[in-house]
Amino acid sequence: MSLIESWPGSAQRWERAKGSLGGGVSTGMRAQMKPHPLYFESGQGAHLRDVDGNTYTDYVLGWGPVIIGHAHPHLVATVTRQLPLGQTFGASHDLEYEIAERVLAAIPGMDRVLWSNTGTEADQTALRLARAATGRRRFVKFEGHYHGWSDAMLLGYRPDANGALDRPASRGQNPSALTDVTILPWNDAAAVRAVLTDPDQDIAAVFTEPVLCNSGVLEPAPGFLAELRAICDETGTLLVFDEVITGFRIAHGGGTERYGVTPDLAVLAKAIAGGFPLAALAGRGDLIDEVTRGVVHAGTYNGNPVVLAAAGATLDVLAEPGTYERFEDLGGTLADGFADAFRAAGRPVVTRNVGPVVQVVPGTSTAETFKDFTTADWDFYDRFTIELLRRGVFSLPGGRWYLSTAHTAADVERTVAAARDALDAL
Repeated sequence: MSLIESWPGSAQRWERAKGSLGGGVSTGMRAQMKPHPLYFESGQGAHLRDVDGNTYTDYVLGWGPVIIGHAHPHLVATVTRQLPLGQTFGASHDLEYEIAERVLAAIPGMDRVLWSNTGTEADQTALRLARAATGRRRFVKFEGHYHGWSDAMLLGYRPDANGALDRPASRGQNPSALTDVTILPWNDAAAVRAVLTDPDQDIAAVFTEPVLCNSGVLEPAPGFLAELRAICDETGTLLVFDEVITGFRIAHGGGTERYGVTPDLAVLAKAIAGGFPLAALAGRGDLIDEVTRGVVHAGTYNGNPVVLAAAGATLDVLAEPGTYERFEDLGGTLADGFADAFRAAGRPVVTRNVGPVVQVVPGTSTAETFKDFTTADWDFYDRFTIELLRRGVFSLPGGRWYLSTAHTAADVERTVAAARDALDAL
C-alpha cells in the first residue's frame, strides 16, 4: 500500500484561508481534523479526491448529511431540473407541502412540519414552541447530548478540564443560559421523574437524542424512552427528540420508528436533503400551529425550492427496498472489523453500531456511559485517524463513522484492512 506522506496543497490553502476566514475554516469543527484541514476538489459516491490528487473512502460524509453518497445521479438530475426555475421566491411553492407530506408519512404521530436551515435553528424553534404551549420557562437536557450551538442549548455537551458540565461551553456565551436548564445523566428515568414532578423546576420540555450519537452512539436503556414519554405525559411536559443525526438514518422513521416511542416534537436535519442545508421541526398539530398564535418562526431561506428538490431526491433513494437492512449489515460489519483489528493489535476497544452510524471507543473495554466515552484514549485515536488518512480513509475525530447508500462491502473490507495496517504502524 502506497502511503500518503503529506498534503502540501491542503496545507498551503489552509495558510491562505487564515487570512480571510476565521481560523481558516467555515466552521470551527473542521479545524479539529488531523493533521490539519484537508481541501477537496470532488466527490463521487463513497469517495473523495483532494487537491493533491489523493483519493479516499469517505466516512465523514460532510459530518453526516451525504447519506446517499456524493453527487448521486438522481439528486443531481433533480436539482438540475429545479435550478432554472429560480433560486427562491420569498413566497410559497408546491415543494413546501409535497416534501412535508412525505416527512409526515414517514414519522409516526407527526401532524405538521416547520422548515428551517440548520438543526440549531430547529432546536431553538422547538424550545420556543414548548415554552409557548406550556407557559413554562426551563428545560431538561442530558449529559453529552448536542442540540446545536446556540447560547440556550450549548450546555452539558463536553466537560471542562475539571470534569464540570454546568458551565458555558463557549467564550462569549450568555452565562444566564444555565439558569434555564437542568442537565441530567442519560438513561436515568428516576432523575428525570424527580425533576419533572418538582413544580419549582418549571420544566417546559425534555430534549434528548433517541440514540446518543454525538457522544458514543449509545442506545437508550430498555424502556427508557417509553418512561420519558410516560413522565412527560404525567407532568404536562413536552418530549422533544433531536433526530438531527438519527432521523431517516437509523430507520426510515428515525428513532420514533425504531424504538416505538412518539415525541411531541422531532428535530430533523442531517440526512434529510443529501448534503443540502435543510432542517425541519415535525410535531403535533396543536404545537406547531402555535406559529399561527404569536410564536415567531422566521427565516428568509426556509423552504428553499432547490433544497427541497434535493430532499425529495434523497427521500426517493432512502425509500428503496432493503436500504435500512443493508445499513444495519454494513454498519455491523465495519464495527466488528474494527473490533477484530484492535484485538489483533492487542489494544482494548469498544465498537458498536446503530444502523449506519458506527462508534469506535479506544483504550477501554467498557463504554456504556457518557463518562466512559469522555475518558477514552482520544489522543491515540487522533494518531490512528492520521494513519488511516495516509492509507486513503477519511474519518472523523471522536470515533464516529457514517455510512452511506453508496458504500459497498468492498469499501468496508478495504477500510478494515487499512485499520489493521494503521494499528500495526502505531
